Amino acid sequence: MSSLLKVDNEIKTKVDAFRERITSEAEDLVANFFPKKLLELDHFLKDPIINIADLKEIHSEINLTVPDPILLSNLHDGLEAQNAKKRKLEDGDDEAMVTGTKVFVMPGGMMKSNGSLVDLIEKVKPEIRTLIEKCNTVKMWVQLLIPRIEDGNNFGVSIQEETVAELRTVEGEAASYLDQISRYYITRAKLVSKIAKYPHVEDYRRTVTEIDEKEYISLKIIVSELRNQYVTLHDMILKNIEKIKRPRSSNTDALY
Repeated sequence: MSSLLKVDNEIKTKVDAFRERITSEAEDLVANFFPKKLLELDHFLKDPIINIADLKEIHSEINLTVPDPILLSNLHDGLEAQNAKKRKLEDGDDEAMVTGTKVFVMPGGMMKSNGSLVDLIEKVKPEIRTLIEKCNTVKMWVQLLIPRIEDGNNFGVSIQEETVAELRTVEGEAASYLDQISRYYITRAKLVSKIAKYPHVEDYRRTVTEIDEKEYISLKIIVSELRNQYVTLHDMILKNIEKIKRPRSSNTDALY
């Protein structure tokens, strides 16, 4: 710690203890946790739950009945049919408008999510969170190893900075997987609401099925990417561990 800045000894002791704890945790993550986790995820990718060949098995039934069609005798030509939503019918009935079905309650109670996908998502989300947290710890460790800024002899420092950049990229990608899951639920909810309002439109029902299939495929890709990121980080750090821990051949004690 620079003599130009006065630091309380008690605070300095606590900061040093924090640095030592981060160092110990990060080194254990790189040496042991990362390889164990990549093998665990590789085994998960062989699980039958994530290798369903016929995607019809993950389809979820939408229990919304199609109402009987309503015949409107007042509509005689195509012009009236086209403008029926925009004006009242000629008989003066204020409520006689061509609109979607008014939905006050679901006939079968709450409309359930796709159970198969919910179960799979609940298994994948903790893995995403774990990767984000562990990457953050290793990133902090590498950042604490970066020496003070000097002219020359910075090749090792550039390797440290590249490692930090890769860890930050992995963090961002993992966070985007959580956003993707949230978007799936929101998109599906909007489509189910459309089905409730327009139960006679088959395309809405088919779109829900397509969204479910797409999410299932995406979840498998996410697990594969999580495994690959553990492999990449483990390999990258091990190959450059000497330069990461000792970026300069001299003045190695001048860390901040």
